[in-house]
Amino acid sequence: MSDEDKHPVKPANQRGAARLAAVQALYQMDIAGSGVLEVVAEYEIHRLGQEVDGETYLKADASWFRSIVAGVVRDQTKIDPLIRQSLQDDWSLSRMDSTVRAILRAGAFELIERKDVPIAVIVTEYVEIAQAFFPDDEPRLVNAVLDRIAKQVRAPAQK
Repeated sequence: MSDEDKHPVKPANQRGAARLAAVQALYQMDIAGSGVLEVVAEYEIHRLGQEVDGETYLKADASWFRSIVAGVVRDQTKIDPLIRQSLQDDWSLSRMDSTVRAILRAGAFELIERKDVPIAVIVTEYVEIAQAFFPDDEPRLVNAVLDRIAKQVRAPAQK
């Protein structure tokens, strides 16, 4: 029996896998205070498409992963104010769960920088990532915030 038979790799879109890995890396950087180069190297060498603790990480588009993580770090001073403006008045970014913060930052980055990717694809993928971690409110929050950001950073014709 091959490794593939014992631990089948779920078919997934490689950009989707890169988005999930980017959210996990951003979360790790937020919690542990790790640097971007260290975390990107760890993911590329030890996680993307690898088996870790009995879990097989999906094969991911490594360059897409790198661009999200590095882009969020590079543009955080532009991304965070956009997220803050898109939150309800009683919400603050710093009070928010670290995973949700990572999802919103990655999604906002793609909405700003990846005009070649339709808004619906970006929002749907990040809502699905939120659903993998949270039951109800957080995926709705991710959907609403990314939708508001999309309306601010993309012209109506760029659906």
